[in-house]
Amino acid sequence: MTVESRLSGASRALWLPAQVRRGHDRPGDWRGSYLRRVVVGDLVSIGLATLLAYVVRFEGPNFHRGPLEAWLIVVLPVLWLAALMGFRAYETRFMGLGSEEFDRVLRASTFVLAVVATASWAGKLQIARGFVVLALPLAAVLTLLTRYAWRRWLHARRAKGEHTQTVLVAGHRAGALAMVQQMSRASYHGMRVAGVCVPPTLSSDGADLDDEALARLGVPVLGGLHEVARVAEREGIDAVAVLPTPELDGPALRQLGWALEGTHAELYVAPAVTEVVGPRVAIRPVCGLPLLHLERPELTGVRRLAKTAVDRTAAAVGLLLLLPVVIGIAVAIKVDSRGPVFFRQQRVGKDGETFTMLKFRSMVTDAEQLLRELQAQSEGNGVLFKMRQDPRVTRVGRLLRRLSLDELPQLVNVLTGQMSLVGPRPPLASEVALYGDDVRRRLLVKPGLTGLWQINGRSDLDWDESVRLDLRYVENWSFAFDFMILWKTLGAVLGSKGAY
Repeated sequence: MTVESRLSGASRALWLPAQVRRGHDRPGDWRGSYLRRVVVGDLVSIGLATLLAYVVRFEGPNFHRGPLEAWLIVVLPVLWLAALMGFRAYETRFMGLGSEEFDRVLRASTFVLAVVATASWAGKLQIARGFVVLALPLAAVLTLLTRYAWRRWLHARRAKGEHTQTVLVAGHRAGALAMVQQMSRASYHGMRVAGVCVPPTLSSDGADLDDEALARLGVPVLGGLHEVARVAEREGIDAVAVLPTPELDGPALRQLGWALEGTHAELYVAPAVTEVVGPRVAIRPVCGLPLLHLERPELTGVRRLAKTAVDRTAAAVGLLLLLPVVIGIAVAIKVDSRGPVFFRQQRVGKDGETFTMLKFRSMVTDAEQLLRELQAQSEGNGVLFKMRQDPRVTRVGRLLRRLSLDELPQLVNVLTGQMSLVGPRPPLASEVALYGDDVRRRLLVKPGLTGLWQINGRSDLDWDESVRLDLRYVENWSFAFDFMILWKTLGAVLGSKGAY
């Protein structure tokens, strides 16, 4: 069977009028209106920041005292929007998801600060440094907050089934099932699988076999791999996600892309390498071929040293600010039950080195002995012991666990360099003994006080999902990623999801 015959209908789409082949915005397409809201939010943020900085610096709206700064109130918003556009902070693929959008905003703000400082020095302009130092960081903070607010609004709409894309997954059944499950778990991404195109699986009598797993997820099989373009057009699909498969090789994908030009469907091609995102991935032309280039994960170097410095500084400040809370919790533990205030346990850290992890004691003193009696009642993920109503937990301990306050002493571990603010969950030696080679990559970085496991369900996660999240962090670490996790940790703690 030829490539042309495998993609029935592709050649017909090539002869459609240009305006039809380019596709069109569907009625109710949300992306244009969402982008306009974000742009207006950015303008309001920079305008408010520069105006407030001017008023604070010159003690009132007296424009005669700072004429250059008055001009900057007009110029900075234009320069701000230009920098955001230059750093591609308005591309819809970066908006509403992940840390890449925030990272680009921060880089744009740094660039604007550098431009203003350089122009002031080169032109010998008498610009008040206090005005610039206050205006631009404030603009960055306000821009990040407004974008985060719009992102929460978008996710709320998607939770109601609005502002979503219908997706057609094309590939073999095992890969298609994995992608459907992942998209179902991450519904806030706005991808709703409308169906799959898979090669036929025949029984001995020649009848098609139904895929029970896909059926249980409510995802129908809409056609074969040679019918992807036809199915996308027939069903009004918004996006086609193609998995690595021999049937859809280079020439076939090219034909599929041409065929989809006659529809409004976008084409996504899933790489064979998963859980690698962001700046580590780039398309590089090599010998005329667009090859996917994967940068090495950043496990050492200057940025890692900077992360350690930030961790230790933040831990020291946190311990000082939270000292009254720590003292209050210690008194409550002593009054509630007999035993020490702190619970010490050996955990495995970076490169397999063990350390003593600190926690506030939330259980009775003989909890380890009682564990053997309760092992059969575990509600954990097969590796970790967990019980929603664990009889070993004290009254104060139950409250501490629900709010994750029992983890506060781990700031001492962060201060001493044994842990990080953000990282994989610190494992027990018994867990590490069960690790395979791939899971051992969790030990390439320091364990964290919080991490992706904390903001995605904690004790409610199964083992495979917990490992996947930890490896995703190891592979894709960045300061923006850390900031996003720390921000979301607050919501996870207040929501008490998976805390028991």
